[in-house]
Amino acid sequence: MLVCLLAHANTVVPIPRLVDEIWGYEPPASAVNVLQSYVSQLRKAVGRDAIETSGKGYLARVRTDGLDLIRFERLAHAGSLALAEERFEDASAALGDALALWRGPALADLVDEPAVAPIAGRLEELRVLALERRIEAEIARGRSVEIVAEAGDLARAHPLRDRPRWLHMVALYRSGRQAEALESYRHARSHLADELGLEPGPALQELERAILRQDASLGTAGTGTREPQTAAPVRSIVVAELSVGSLEQLARIGARLAERPPRELLLVRTVSDAGELSDVSTSLRALRQELREAGVDTRGAAFTSLMPGADLGRVATEQDADLVLVDAPDQLLEDGRLLALFGHAPCDVGVVVGSLAGPGDVLVPFVGGEHDWAAVELGAWLARAYDAQLLLAGVSVGETGRDASRLLANASLAVQRALGVTAEPLLVAPEPEALVQAAAGASVVCLGLPDRWHRDGLGATRTAIATRADGPTILVRRGVRPGGLVPRGADTRYTWTIAG
Repeated sequence: MLVCLLAHANTVVPIPRLVDEIWGYEPPASAVNVLQSYVSQLRKAVGRDAIETSGKGYLARVRTDGLDLIRFERLAHAGSLALAEERFEDASAALGDALALWRGPALADLVDEPAVAPIAGRLEELRVLALERRIEAEIARGRSVEIVAEAGDLARAHPLRDRPRWLHMVALYRSGRQAEALESYRHARSHLADELGLEPGPALQELERAILRQDASLGTAGTGTREPQTAAPVRSIVVAELSVGSLEQLARIGARLAERPPRELLLVRTVSDAGELSDVSTSLRALRQELREAGVDTRGAAFTSLMPGADLGRVATEQDADLVLVDAPDQLLEDGRLLALFGHAPCDVGVVVGSLAGPGDVLVPFVGGEHDWAAVELGAWLARAYDAQLLLAGVSVGETGRDASRLLANASLAVQRALGVTAEPLLVAPEPEALVQAAAGASVVCLGLPDRWHRDGLGATRTAIATRADGPTILVRRGVRPGGLVPRGADTRYTWTIAG
């Protein structure tokens, strides 16, 4: 419980969410009373004022320097800004101080807890990012020889991640070890091919060519010249089919999203029988060629897997994915592959139900939950890609007797400011049929998956919309990585609020 509260320090965590995070699928009947007991014990351990009761939730009150996570994020952010401004010594110092706060893997004694695993995953993402940037700063200030071993350790620890390999190759080259830099690339290429059937990303491929021609932009041994622009990691959208025959439609949606802001599209298919790999790879090549001719930067991967959901999550982790798009299997969400994907993917996951429709509005039913915000982010991305109107739908009369117009208006203002996309409010009657009718004219409906969907199901309204016949619905599950419209320099995703 303390971890869950500190992961959202100075923010109220609702009691139902704490119940879900601590007990998962089968909470005890006395869960709320047990939480109260936990709060009492925590207050004795960390101080009565540290854990506050606020409405129907609890809040861990933490001062700016009172939590190592806050200090780490502040130092890492300062180092990242210094790196962007080419103040390399300042960047290395700040990032080094941030990394010095670590004492081994985050929350190592609790990572088997379902509620803690995503938190630990986010922290590990931030640690690796900070380490990559410190190594970049050290290379840029002419310390390639001193940092090459650490860069190699990071590349070996994350063999499917392009960025550490890029840094290792540059450090080797600037240390006068050109042959070893090329060998590092060959090792990465072989590992990617064996594990995922993927070629290295564009940045790594361009770096290999630059090393072969001894491009002056790479600098020479001991130089402090800043790395060329190809150093920027390429973010991606992973498109994967769970049912045979759905990849082409998913790829069309993904291709439009990949246009703006620019992303690489990764087409992924898994098979259980190795004998199917040849045919699957052939069809992937044909689809990739079609997309490339249309100007979409595309790679494809086909591999055998007995745990496709977990393996797709691994691909998303290592390939800097902002989004995973998959089709809905016959059982909709009651499918082990989706459950595993939700548990392993660090980014947002969109489950596409139905077939692509013609042009029209993008509709997002909205009640203010965190996964609703993820649906808004994806909806805004789609609206921008299709040059469509984004509509936020809420009830005309709620349980309190008031309509949702204030909520929708505030959400619209937040979206306009943060994402640069106009969102219009739409009030509908509080019945499933009314929202289905509102969705009839929409090209796409984005629905956030509530925290309790695994226990309570989708509910009548979401089920009615998801099974509509006149267009696709995308069920959105929020990840810990920044959403697709977040600025490139952001390390963590937006924490949305409509207050103040």
